[in-house]
Amino acid sequence: MRMKTICVKNAMARKPEWSMAEPVDFTLEEREHIAIVGRNGAGKSMFVDIITGRHPAFPNMVTYGFDAPYDNIKYISFRDTYGGDNDRTYFLQQRWNQMEIDEETPIVASKLEEAYQLAGTDTPERRALQQHIYKLFHLESLLDKYIILLSSGELRKFKLASSLFTDPRVLIMDNPFIGLDAETRDQLKELLATLSEERHLQIILVLSRYDEIPDFITHVVEVRDMHVLPKVSKETFDNNREPITNNRYPITELPEGQKPEEEKTVIGYWLPVIEFKDVSIRYGSRTILKDLTWTVNQGERWALSGQNGSGKSTLLSLVCADNPQRYACDITLFGHKRGSGNSIWDIKKHIGYVSPEMHRSYRQDIPAIRIVASGLQDTIGLYAKPKEAEYDICRQWMDVFGIGHLAERTFLKMSSGEQRLVLLARAFVKDPDLLILDEPLHGLDNYNRRLVNDVIETFCQRPDKTLIFVTHYQEELPSVIDHAITLQRH
Repeated sequence: MRMKTICVKNAMARKPEWSMAEPVDFTLEEREHIAIVGRNGAGKSMFVDIITGRHPAFPNMVTYGFDAPYDNIKYISFRDTYGGDNDRTYFLQQRWNQMEIDEETPIVASKLEEAYQLAGTDTPERRALQQHIYKLFHLESLLDKYIILLSSGELRKFKLASSLFTDPRVLIMDNPFIGLDAETRDQLKELLATLSEERHLQIILVLSRYDEIPDFITHVVEVRDMHVLPKVSKETFDNNREPITNNRYPITELPEGQKPEEEKTVIGYWLPVIEFKDVSIRYGSRTILKDLTWTVNQGERWALSGQNGSGKSTLLSLVCADNPQRYACDITLFGHKRGSGNSIWDIKKHIGYVSPEMHRSYRQDIPAIRIVASGLQDTIGLYAKPKEAEYDICRQWMDVFGIGHLAERTFLKMSSGEQRLVLLARAFVKDPDLLILDEPLHGLDNYNRRLVNDVIETFCQRPDKTLIFVTHYQEELPSVIDHAITLQRH
C-alpha cells in the first residue's frame, strides 16, 4: 500500500470566502506527480491554498506524511513568478529607470547564494544541483546583474532557481513555463523530470494550458466551477479531454472608443507609425539594444521575439514613450520625432498596451470596470471619472472578453487569468491605432487563449490598425501577423 504524502478529506476552509463549492477530497500518494487544470476562475488557486494550509481547514481535515509542512512544501504562486508583492517598484524601474542603484542594491549572485544557504547544509550533492540549475537557466550571464534590472523572463528564471535550491518534499508551481523561451521551457521540463526521478520530490503543477502537461506527470485533477473533480491518470484525462470551440466575433460587434471626429476621418496620416534609426540602449556597462533600425508602417502586424533578456521590454518602453533614454535616440513615433514638443500622453492616447510587468504592477483593489475605464485616460483607475457612455463601452468590451459578470468584482479578488482579461479589455477599450500586446495570453486557459486570439484577429481587420505581438510560443501568433523582428542578446 502506498504512503499518502498529502491527504485532504472532506475539507472545508475555516473562512467562508476561502471555501470551495463543496468539501474537498484529494490524496497525493508517493511517486505521484499531479497537474491541476481548469478554466480561469475555476478555483485552482483556492484548492492549492487548502492543500498548502494558506487557507487553513478545520482540524484533521488536511494531513501530511511528514513533519513541518511549511518547510517541506514549496509553493511558487503565479504572482511570485512576477517578483512577489515585496518588489512593487519593478515596473517603475523597468520603464523609467528611476530607482537609485548603489552598493546596497542586490545582485542576482548574492540573492541566489542567500537562498541556497537558507535551504540547508552545504554538501557536494547540493552544490552540483546548484551548478546544474545555473547552467539550465544560463544564470552565469546574470550573476552580476541587479535584480531590479532583470527582464520579466529573467526574473522568472531567478525565482524558479531560488525555489529549487530549497530541496522540498513537495514542489507546487503555478504556470511555471510562462514567459520562458522555448529552449528554456524544454530544459525546465527535463530538469523537473530528473528531479522527480532522482530525488525524494513530488511535483504538483497548476497549469492553464493542457498542452503543457509534461510527460512525467502521472495524474490530473480538474477544478471546475469551484468543484474539485476526482483524480484521474494522465492517459485517461488526455483521452477524454473536450475539444475547444472557435467563437470568432463578427467585426461589427466590436465596440469603438469615443475619438474626436477629426481623428476618425483621417486615414493613413501616420506612415510610418514607428521609426528607429541606429538606436542603442545601455544600462551601465550592459548593452540592451545595439544599433537597432526598425520601421513599422501603419496597418502592419508585427511579431516581436527574442530570448529572455534580449531587450524586448526595453524596446516596448521606447515605443510607449516610457523610457527616458528615448530622448537621446533617433526615434519617431506617429510622425513626431522625439523632443518635438509632444508629451508622452500625446503618444499614449494612440496606444493600447498590456504586458506581464503591467499585470504585476496592478495592486489597486478596485472594481474591474474602473480598471477597464482607466484605459480611456491612460491612468491606473483610481482617478478616472468616466461618463455613462464611456462605461457602456467598457461593459461592451468586458462582454467581448467574457468578463461582463465581473464588472463590480475588485481586481485582487479575481484569479490571475481573470485579471489578465480585465487588462486586455483595458488595452482595447479606446479603439487604439497601435495595439502592443506583450505575452497577452499569459495564464489564460485554452478556451480564453482561443477567444483572445479571435478578438485580436478580428480587431486587426479594421483599416489601419497596427499590431506588435510578443510571445515565446510561435503557435500563439495571430494569423494576421505579416512582419517579424527577432532581438539578440548582447
